[in-house]
Amino acid sequence: MAQHLTARSIEFFLPVYRKLSHWKNGQHVAIERPLFPNYLFVNIHRNERVRVLELPGVHSVVGSGREPIPLPSTEIEALRRGIDSLSIEPHPYLKTGEKVIIRSGPLQGMAGIVKRQKGCARVVLGLDLIVKSIAVELDERDLEVVRAAPEFCR
Repeated sequence: MAQHLTARSIEFFLPVYRKLSHWKNGQHVAIERPLFPNYLFVNIHRNERVRVLELPGVHSVVGSGREPIPLPSTEIEALRRGIDSLSIEPHPYLKTGEKVIIRSGPLQGMAGIVKRQKGCARVVLGLDLIVKSIAVELDERDLEVVRAAPEFCR
């Protein structure tokens, strides 16, 4: 896929994470896997979607009907900054839990949901447009709870 995109001068981003695999012969090997299986981010104008859809292996472009919906560039840039410097892995998409905003570090400004795991704070960050999530370990001091506005009953 990378060759096809490069040949067409289409900028793309495939975020990957490293997972330790245990082989039958006893070896442990770190393997890179896509962070969001079946998703590849491309930087194109709306009218260029056909150039991507023509590529082998491309099923569709995320959007509403025939209109692509771009992922906010701030989220893509945060992923680019954090992918190599943080412990990131795929995580099931969550809709419940305490919502937080990351106040410092490479993922600053992104919102997520707190999940405790093995005595540390993990934040699940959702990319709502593609209904995918990632989990990342962060220091609790870098998080700020998002308070919902009070609702009034009548």
